[in-house]
Amino acid sequence: MNPRTLIAGGLLACAPFAHAIDLNEAFSLEAKVGLFSDYRTRGISQTQNDPALHGSLTLLHSSGLYAGVWSSNVDFGFDSRTRQEQDYYAGYFWQINDDVTLDTSYIHYVYPRQSALNYGEYHAELRAWGVLLGGNYSGDFNRDQSMLYSYVGYGTPLPYDTGLQVRYGRNDYKDPSWFSSDGGSRSAYHEWEVKLSRTMLALDWSLSYIDTDLSQAECASYLGFEDICSAAVVASVSKTF
Repeated sequence: MNPRTLIAGGLLACAPFAHAIDLNEAFSLEAKVGLFSDYRTRGISQTQNDPALHGSLTLLHSSGLYAGVWSSNVDFGFDSRTRQEQDYYAGYFWQINDDVTLDTSYIHYVYPRQSALNYGEYHAELRAWGVLLGGNYSGDFNRDQSMLYSYVGYGTPLPYDTGLQVRYGRNDYKDPSWFSSDGGSRSAYHEWEVKLSRTMLALDWSLSYIDTDLSQAECASYLGFEDICSAAVVASVSKTF
C-alpha cells in the first residue's frame, strides 16, 4: 500500500482556551497532554487501534490571534517510516458574545521521515448556543488530491457535571478513493461521534463512540486494513496547564 493514501491529521486545538496561563497583559500560554486508547481522525484510526499520547502548546494574544504545535504518535503500518505527526497551526479566535464564537486557522501537517504525507489545511468553525458548524479544506492532500471535511455538532451540559457532545461529518474527495467488494466506488464517506466528558481529580476524562459508513472492503481498498474504519469506543484522560 502506498502510505501517501493514508487519512491523516488530527488537530484538536481549535477550541476556546479557557485554561491558558497569563504571561503578561497581552500573551498567554496553554499546554495540554492527553492519553487516548486510540487516535481517531474523522472516524479512522491513525494508530492501528492502539493507544496514543497527544500533546500541544499554544501561544495566544489578547486580540484573539494564536499559534502553536500539536503532536501525537502514529502507526500507518506496512512500509511507513514515520511514527509521529506534528501539526503547526496559526489562527484567529473571535468571541462574538457569550454564546457565539468564530475560529479560523491554517494547519500544516508534518510527518517526520515521510514528507510525502505532509499537507496543509484551512479550518473554520462557528459555535452558536451549543451548535457547531465547521469545515476543513485541503488543496494538496496526497499532493494531487483535494479534500473537504464538513461537520455539524452539538454540545450541552448534563447532570453530575458531565458534558455531551455529538458530531456528524462528511469527507469529500476530488477523486473516487473508496472501492467496495462489488466494484463500486465513491469519493466521500460519513463519520460520527457521541462523546461524554467530565472533569474529575483535576483531569479531563472522556468516553466516545466513533463510527463511519465505510465497509471493511472500502476501508481496505484505500488504507490497506479492514478494521481501522469500524466502530470503536475511545477513552481518554488529559490535563491542561
